Amino acid sequence: MSRERSKTTDSVLAILRRHRRPVSAYDVLGELQDTNPKIAPPTIYRALAALMDKGLVRRVESLNAFMACKGRNRRHHTSIMSICDDCGAVEESIAPDLVEDLSVVIGKSGFEPTRHVIEVHGVCASCGAGRMPA
Repeated sequence: MSRERSKTTDSVLAILRRHRRPVSAYDVLGELQDTNPKIAPPTIYRALAALMDKGLVRRVESLNAFMACKGRNRRHHTSIMSICDDCGAVEESIAPDLVEDLSVVIGKSGFEPTRHVIEVHGVCASCGAGRMPA
């Protein structure tokens, strides 16, 4: 990896770590353009892909956004993303038995999964604390 590409990848990771919520690639681009006006979207997407390959970043599919992983070495684990629809907070959890069970169930029909994306939308504990019970 070239020195410039490595610097961009480090900058993208730093931006994602600063944010408490998932960030779109174009928001990352906007922040980087403050210091590097010529940077283009493909550069950001390459950096994000490299970070995902290293297990440092996750894509939150339903939000079309990215977030830095909180744990280390989660590259080979499927994450369960709990997404608060009120405040936008995203919590990443790992449940290997759930993913294995899911693969067994869908495998009975002959379907072979290549990857799992598990995202659950709802309300986090902080936002839910002020709500009246249903």
